[in-house]
Amino acid sequence: METFASLADGFAIALTWQNLLLALLGCFLGTIMGALPGLGPSNGVAILIPLAFTLGLGATPSLILLTSVYYGAMYGGRISSILLNIPGDEPAMMTCLDGYPMAQKGMAGQALSLSGIASFVGAFFATWGLIFLAPQLVKIALLFGPAEYFALFALAFMTLGGVSSTNQAKSAFAAALGLGLAMIGVDTQTGVPRFTFGEVHLYDGLDFLVAIVGLFALSEVFIFLEKRHGEADADKKKVKVGRLTPPWSMIKQTTPTMLRSTGLGFLAGVLPGAGASLGSFISYSMEKRLVDKDKTFGTGDPRGIAAPEAGNNAAAGGALVPMLALGVPGSGTTAVLLAVLLSLNITPGPLLFSQNPDVVWGLIAALFIANFMLLAMNIPMVGLFTRVLMVPPRILMPVVAMVSFVGIYGISGSSFDLLVMVGFGIMGWVLRKLDVPLVPIILGTLLGNTMENNLRRAITISNGDWMTLIDSPLSIGLWVIAIIGFILPLVIGRRVKAQMHAKAGEEGTISD
Repeated sequence: METFASLADGFAIALTWQNLLLALLGCFLGTIMGALPGLGPSNGVAILIPLAFTLGLGATPSLILLTSVYYGAMYGGRISSILLNIPGDEPAMMTCLDGYPMAQKGMAGQALSLSGIASFVGAFFATWGLIFLAPQLVKIALLFGPAEYFALFALAFMTLGGVSSTNQAKSAFAAALGLGLAMIGVDTQTGVPRFTFGEVHLYDGLDFLVAIVGLFALSEVFIFLEKRHGEADADKKKVKVGRLTPPWSMIKQTTPTMLRSTGLGFLAGVLPGAGASLGSFISYSMEKRLVDKDKTFGTGDPRGIAAPEAGNNAAAGGALVPMLALGVPGSGTTAVLLAVLLSLNITPGPLLFSQNPDVVWGLIAALFIANFMLLAMNIPMVGLFTRVLMVPPRILMPVVAMVSFVGIYGISGSSFDLLVMVGFGIMGWVLRKLDVPLVPIILGTLLGNTMENNLRRAITISNGDWMTLIDSPLSIGLWVIAIIGFILPLVIGRRVKAQMHAKAGEEGTISD
């Protein structure tokens, strides 16, 4: 009952005109960001962080705006997958398999509406999962001491490559680079400057919002300048959207698929580092094994759209569980949201639910509201969102760059931060060319100082005895999971990734 009382308080916070308008704006912008190939939820949220801070929003309104963008981008990723056969982001890759064949049969409108309904079901039940699971995780997390927290952060880094990672060594390098960047600034215990090279601006350390906007948003602009890739070709392939509402028989046929995929996707989201890509892949593969008796998957089977869409949206909700309850992000986008919380002087973790209940429950209530807004918005406005695909990147990318520069300067008022952001943009561009993941860098920059402080605290309490790190059953358990999480992708990760791309490419349909 206490949970429902807290949720009612959350709705009282979320149901103000300002917060409702922010949720609506976030849903609209997020869907557009998701629809544009190459941007995706991480970039979408990173691009709009400066807007939230420039508007001078408080903690709850900022999070409502950005999580609405997150959910909206997860919805929007399917639009270019179904209409153009170009995934808006990696989780939307599996939607191409049956979405594009349906569009070619003249059922694009039904495919888009069905994917919107599946996205709603996945996200709706995942939000309930968040409500019931996060407070239980908090109770466990209250048993954590410094050694357990250090083991938990190590677990986050070691599993961040995820089962779908192609190269654990690159993920480990990225995490080490992020931890190195976190060391820049004045040492909190000794007061000695580290890696500042005499630059006074670096004494406070690197601003992680600057790092995030540079790594995600600016690197996208640099990649466009280099390749001029992603020229919108919706105008070349005029897609007939056709009837918008799927027949009742189609919804009835896909309902069990949506429910099964929601459960699988939610579990994939809760696991640190697995994320929506794995949720989408597992859901599609499982459904294909369970129900594809006539070998119709890959030819425009509605269940082949419902499964990955419910799976990846449930994973998006699931990824918020470890972020809010433990302060450990479950995906790239939740790492960006974690940075927003930290920059607002709110520390995610077990004490968040007791110290900032208004933020947590206001956010959860806003997720429900955003979900219904997205369902109401996505079906009638499909025509508008398809036109977004015709915006040429030569117009879009300068807008992204302008929002990044104006926003960051508006937050800090420092031209040095703009130079740092350009530096991170160039670094992100180089790392993406080398296929090095960017999320572990962000996580290292965010959690590095906390991880170091917990390590020092644990060693100080035990008078220099390093065995304190494996002294309790809880910390031993976390280390075991961390080691398994690091080794498992080495054993099966390449096979899973190969299967994802093989499934996506076996019809010869995915565009590069």
